[in-house]
Amino acid sequence: MTDKYQVPQRLDDPELIGLWTVDEFLAMVVPFGWGILSRHIFIGLLIAGVAWFGLRKAKAGRASSWLLHAAYWYLPGSFVRLKLTPPSHCRLLAG
Repeated sequence: MTDKYQVPQRLDDPELIGLWTVDEFLAMVVPFGWGILSRHIFIGLLIAGVAWFGLRKAKAGRASSWLLHAAYWYLPGSFVRLKLTPPSHCRLLAG
């Protein structure tokens, strides 16, 4: 007798594009696209491979949000343009 309902076994798996997560795929496609547009395909492939490998090692079993949290704490606010707490003189205006 087969069950009428199926329960997914792994709910927290990230979305995949082929064999890669979305952020790994973008880390490969963006440098490769730059390489094609600038006529430096081999340099684009090399940068894409290094970006994929570096991102994979940086995540190392953690969620993708870990990199966003690290960028928030360790990079200057103007570099990443993440939302920050408004300065004290603007808090009354924010409501």
